[in-house]
Amino acid sequence: MTTETITAASAGTWRLGDLTVRRMGFGAMRLTGSAAFDLGTPGDRERSIAVLRRAVELGVNHIDTAAFYFSATRSANELINRALSPYPDDLVIATKVWAGRDPSGRWWWAEPDQLRGQVEENIRQLGRDHLDVVNLRVPPSRRNGSIAEHFGALAELRDAGLIRHLGISNATAEHLAEARAIAPVVCVQNAYGIGAPAEERELLRLCGDLGIAFVPFFAIAGEGREAGASGTDNEHVLATARAHGATPAQVRLAWTLRQGPHVLAIPGTGNPDHLVENIAAGALRLSDDEAACLDAIRIGA
Repeated sequence: MTTETITAASAGTWRLGDLTVRRMGFGAMRLTGSAAFDLGTPGDRERSIAVLRRAVELGVNHIDTAAFYFSATRSANELINRALSPYPDDLVIATKVWAGRDPSGRWWWAEPDQLRGQVEENIRQLGRDHLDVVNLRVPPSRRNGSIAEHFGALAELRDAGLIRHLGISNATAEHLAEARAIAPVVCVQNAYGIGAPAEERELLRLCGDLGIAFVPFFAIAGEGREAGASGTDNEHVLATARAHGATPAQVRLAWTLRQGPHVLAIPGTGNPDHLVENIAAGALRLSDDEAACLDAIRIGA
């Protein structure tokens, strides 16, 4: 498929609260190096800056980031600030807290009274006076536990004007119900892609029913997660890609966007060619039969 003239507008729009975003966005994690969270492999600074600027030129106005996206000499937030500030009026930057990393790269999880510091860290790095969207990133240890205390702390920061809208990440339907009882939730950000388990598919449908954005990460990488796509792919994905003259990554993104008008894609890359390909996937329309074949894929099958 032809890619150079396709913009993010081809995927349509959705509203995060009072903010209108194009459904094809950009994830900043891979800007900092060739492997996520690798302190020894910094990415090319000028190329990363060029990728961010090109993304905005191609109509992207929703960027996902976090203060813990950094390598030895690169910070995603700093790169965003350097590339895009002063920011376009319509640009929406979403970030995540609860998870954190100290300067040496070791992970830590914030207590509720430490969330303000994490929010302020993102504000400083991005050079803003408030954050558009903050997702509460639920740790694996809380998969079946309460998030009320932490989400309540974020709701207080929203009331104080430091945050415009709230979301949750790596969350369950029970977390969503708990959070919505405290404050409005504009998005749920979870790992999701072809082969997603029934629980995640049901959560995506629930978000659609509630008018809440569902924001998949690892839509391209799949089981490769932070390490990226494995280089091998399912035969149905490959066949669909051949039929459209597209890449398997484009097919995965097109399938993701087809899951509902409330689904927002945030593919990440530090490669300018891949950026153009990813954005062009918003114009790829799968047939019902192709979508049904991809829907039937299950991880490990």
